[in-house]
Amino acid sequence: MSRHIHIVASGDDAARVPLLTSHLELASLDSDEGEVIFERSIGDNANDVQRSTQRKRTYEEAVEDAGMMIGGYMWGYLADQRGRQKVLVMSLTVNGVFGALASFAPRFWLFLLLRFISGVGVGGSIPVIFSYFSEFQPRLKRGAMISALATFWMAGNILAAGLAWLVIPRTWVRFSLGGLDFQSWRLFVVLCSVPSLTSALIFSLAMPESPRFLMEAGRETEALHVFCRMFAINHRGSLKTFSICGLHIPSEKKERETRRGGTHTRCFVNLKQGLAPIRQLFVGELASRSVCLVVIFYCISFGYYGLWMWFPELFKRAEDGGSPCANVSRLQSDDNQSCYPVKTAVYIEGFVTAASNLPGNIFTILLMDVIGGKALLCCSLLLSSVSVFLIYEVKTKAQSLLISCVFSGVSVVAWNSLDVLGTELYPTQLRSSALGFFTGIGRVAAIMGNIVFGQLVDTNCVIPVLLVSALLLTGGITALRLPRTKQAELT
Repeated sequence: MSRHIHIVASGDDAARVPLLTSHLELASLDSDEGEVIFERSIGDNANDVQRSTQRKRTYEEAVEDAGMMIGGYMWGYLADQRGRQKVLVMSLTVNGVFGALASFAPRFWLFLLLRFISGVGVGGSIPVIFSYFSEFQPRLKRGAMISALATFWMAGNILAAGLAWLVIPRTWVRFSLGGLDFQSWRLFVVLCSVPSLTSALIFSLAMPESPRFLMEAGRETEALHVFCRMFAINHRGSLKTFSICGLHIPSEKKERETRRGGTHTRCFVNLKQGLAPIRQLFVGELASRSVCLVVIFYCISFGYYGLWMWFPELFKRAEDGGSPCANVSRLQSDDNQSCYPVKTAVYIEGFVTAASNLPGNIFTILLMDVIGGKALLCCSLLLSSVSVFLIYEVKTKAQSLLISCVFSGVSVVAWNSLDVLGTELYPTQLRSSALGFFTGIGRVAAIMGNIVFGQLVDTNCVIPVLLVSALLLTGGITALRLPRTKQAELT
């Protein structure tokens, strides 16, 4: 259902200029990158208490992804019901607090539990931030602005990789805290929680609620206040005035919100209401696009997270000589196993691979509103499929690094396109729930990708590599069935 704003003189352009939110982008997306970089780097350096390095790494990634899967839909649903801004504050706080507490966990099981809860928090921040941000953007620039926001995934990746490079190899960062041996990797975990906590503070103190959500909820007075605040910020120092004749918000929406606030339901009724948005995604004209996005999110997440988490292992095999798929990892003995000295190559490789996303990010910023998300998504997935297919032919470490950079640089176009399409394909009352649901599908695929690679990387890694290539090809073909949303009005 559309919402209309009646504005006098030149106020329309002013109201549709995005609120200045660039200061929060890095903080919002850097935390998730900290989780990924942590899993890639710590997996090889903090495994002195486990029999198998690869098995422990798989546990860490699966638990983290499980938390993100649950948190994605939970926070997305709450954002559609209670508001984007307050849900972002809560999810970022959960991620930051429990992420920091994980650094003090004396046992592996407790560490996994805290990382799971931290994953619940970070799983919510990703879908909600894109809903929130998109609802401030003008129609003609929305694709470029969302792509610019997604670019901070790369920035957070680079920052996290650089931070790991600076902190984890430092042997002097070590002291006893009761019975806990606090080493440098624990300090890195603490530092990765800082962006979440700082951005939660920024959101709670400085950022308003989405005006589109407020209008959808029938809270026109608050929506008008946000529009006035946007105008004041964007025209600071100007003599222009922003005059609003009024907001047209259907009365039935306000009545529904009033009734909802006064009812008390039992647990199973609440659960039914919580799952209602999922049913709505697969009804009517939304059904076909939802099925397509389920397939696409599954395909790209299985391939991206499965491969990206295991690239360091493939690098190591190439460094030892021969093809990454020809060598078998050597099991290490539990005797005298230590985290130090730390090899810094994994951080350098992560840093280079993250920086390789820059051309793809610039490409999407410049062309998203020209070509459209659908075309970019199809092309990116097809090219990613080709790049993955070539991995098992790699013979040297330099070739492995080159292929990973190509894969990351091409696949980032698909991720940015999905961020744009996900916000444009669904109405305001379902937007965050839809993004959270599809994020959850992606996390399921990520868990399966990590497990498949973990099980087959020591037997025949050609199989998972070719499987990833086939899935990305499937995702690219499926994307052809999505509707075009280039510069469309949000509903």
